[in-house]
Parts: sequence; C-alpha cells; structure tokens
Amino acid sequence: MTIIADSGSTKTAWYIQNGDSHKYVNTQGINPFQMSDEQIASILHSELLSELPDTTEPIEIYFYGAGCTVEKCPQVQSAIRSVISNAKILVGSDMLGAARALCGDKNGIVAILGTGANSCYFNGREISMNVSPLGFILGDEGSGAYIGKRLVGDCLKGQLTDKVKKLFLSETHETAATIIQKVYREPLPNRFLASLSPFCARHRDEQCIHDLLLDCFQQFFIRNIYAYSDVTDDKTVNFVGSIAHFYKPEVTEAANSLGYKVGKIIRTPLDGLVEYHNK
Repeated sequence: MTIIADSGSTKTAWYIQNGDSHKYVNTQGINPFQMSDEQIASILHSELLSELPDTTEPIEIYFYGAGCTVEKCPQVQSAIRSVISNAKILVGSDMLGAARALCGDKNGIVAILGTGANSCYFNGREISMNVSPLGFILGDEGSGAYIGKRLVGDCLKGQLTDKVKKLFLSETHETAATIIQKVYREPLPNRFLASLSPFCARHRDEQCIHDLLLDCFQQFFIRNIYAYSDVTDDKTVNFVGSIAHFYKPEVTEAANSLGYKVGKIIRTPLDGLVEYHNK
C-alpha cells in the first residue's frame, strides 16, 4: 500500500493506493511548527486511520508538508509511526513536494502560493537554493495570509476607497475589534487572515484591490524570486497553490512587469506527486 500526503496549514490531502484501488481523503492540516507530536498523532488516529484498508502488504508513506524542515521532519515521522507502526516513512517539505510535482526530474524555479508562501530552485534531484519565507509576520509575500493582512491594514488605515471598505466590513461581518481579537489573541491567525483573501477575488475589478494584489505579488518576486538569479538565468517560475490558481491573471501581470514568465500553475501538487512516485 502506498500513501502520499500533501499537507498545508489548513488541510492535508491524502492519496491511498492499495493494489488496483485508490482513494483520496482529506484531514486537518498538519504543521509541526504549530502542533505537538500528540496533536499530529491525534489527527492521524481520528481522521485517517479508519480510512486505511486492511492489508498485509508493505506500507510506504510519502508525506510532504508545510513546516517540515530538516529539524522538524523527525517529529512528523515519529508521530506517523506512533499511529502506523509497520510503514516505511519518508517526510519531506511541501517545497520538495511542489518541486517534484511541477518539475519531476527537471530543474526549475518553483513557488508555493497558498495560505503561506515559499520558493526554491530545484536542480532536478533536490532543492539547491531556498529563500526563507519567514512566515506570515515577517514574510510570506503573496500568500493568502499576506494578502489578508494587507487587506485588513489597508481597510482599517483608510487606504481603500470608502465603497470597498464598506463592502469588506459588510461581507465579512468583521469589525476592528473582532479582527484584533482573532489576529492577536486566538490561535492560527494566519488561517484567519487567509480566509479574508477571497474578498479580493470577488472585487478584483476595483482599482484599489487590483493595485493591492499587484503589489503583493510583485513583492513576492522582488523579495524571493530575484535571489535565484545567482544560480540560474531561467526567468520562468512554476507555481502550486490556491492563491496562484485563483489569482493567475494578477500573478502573471506581476511577473511580466518584473521580467519574469509564469510557467505551470497547478492548484494542488498531489496528482503530480502520485505520478512522480508511480513512474
């Protein structure tokens, strides 16, 4: 049996193949920077274990996840093993998963734009350069959380038109007080901020929203992608993630304005990873 997982901060998508049959399962997101071993194991036990078929065949698990740095991979591996003890387990970063899904065994610049953001240069075998994303407070330019943060800040500081500000407050049912509460006093503020970003998709024709989005994505290229000119002359950037998928026109405009080209954009890397591991 082969199990492949693509895990973000919001959701984990699982592909489970047993012989000739397969299925897809979704569970909560798993991020070792935000969760303990016990919390990760609890999610696996309550949401995944019942979905696994009985088998006497060897089990291979390939888990690619947000927050799965070199230091944190053993934590995730240990948590998985505590629930599925008889498996061969490989844990890698979501960045490695995106690179394998988009490039296979070829080289290229790869980016993630989802709840969070990340990027790398992939040499066809491994990630040879990675600009640290630094998370939604210090970085993550272009991510859903970053867009949500900019949207809230611009709205409450009077940088948007009165029309758009009124639309934002009425559609989200938020106030300055509830936003402060959710960002500074409640868990997982990055998810909350990212949940606000669809407002920009609904009102992308408003000039102030278009300008906000363009600046967010330009900042992603300037503060992340520019650095890869040290290792490659390639100006094509391949993307995975819901933000890249839904904001393809704005991402493309930002790229072109800075001399880059957009290559592949896929919403989720899971199908590409299934192809990669079954070749």
